Amino acid sequence: MAHPPKQAMNDRYLTLSRVDMTFAGASGVNPVLAGINLDIRRGEYISLIGHSGCGKSTVLNIVAGLLEATSGGVILDGREVNEPGPDRAVVFQNHSLLPWLTVYQNVAIAVDKIFRHTRGAAERRDWVLHNLAMVNMSHALDRLPSEISGGMKQRVGIARALSMEPKVLLLDEPFGALDALTRAHLQDEVIRIQSELGNTVMMITHDVDEAVLMSDRVVMMTNGPCATISQVLPIVLERPRNRLALAEDATYNHCRQEILTFLYEKQRKVEPISARTPRAPTAPPKAEVALRA
Repeated sequence: MAHPPKQAMNDRYLTLSRVDMTFAGASGVNPVLAGINLDIRRGEYISLIGHSGCGKSTVLNIVAGLLEATSGGVILDGREVNEPGPDRAVVFQNHSLLPWLTVYQNVAIAVDKIFRHTRGAAERRDWVLHNLAMVNMSHALDRLPSEISGGMKQRVGIARALSMEPKVLLLDEPFGALDALTRAHLQDEVIRIQSELGNTVMMITHDVDEAVLMSDRVVMMTNGPCATISQVLPIVLERPRNRLALAEDATYNHCRQEILTFLYEKQRKVEPISARTPRAPTAPPKAEVALRA
């Protein structure tokens, strides 16, 4: 019996097929997503970008199993996704650490939950320490979340997600709440880790430079309602990537311009001021005239 080529199998490691999502509310039915189709390869880094409210996070939550699509479905490594599971780890913009647990304990709680029947206590401890070392947090094992910075909290959240050994890492604007310098450092850490481990990653972002720097492909979504995938842009840049060198790279700047054109011309939500028709000044209201007098 002939087997499909390995590359063809990898092309469908994570598949979203004809995914629709509709929410019902007091004001009626709100169709958020319509006909989302996407194949993601094993080890690929995908970014979803689009204007606020276009359903990016809804797509991610459906892949995570936190939401059930109204129609269509998600297949991960040959199995249908219909509930949350340890094969998909989510890192949110809010670090979501348990405030009463230390840095070490916040990662250990996930490791103990996933591996308590398959790994001994010493092996689990070593695995926790390994993942915290990977994000450069070994120096803060006994600190509480209130005692570390926002960037450090997000590092712990990433370590916790990676410690579960997920098939897919789902990042929902993981750097959005960080200052520019911390964001750049953490982006570089994630790029390094993904390169070392070969994780399959789906990331939600509003940052065009972040999307181009980190991704193998950028998925551009139309505005809602009934948002869908309009364009998928391959980022043909060699890895490892150096952000300083890329600033002058023609391919990088071409990709960046493609996304900006899509967001601010093809899918613009606000008409540019320069395009608006000038209005003649209106007469002041009678009350204002009276006050002037």
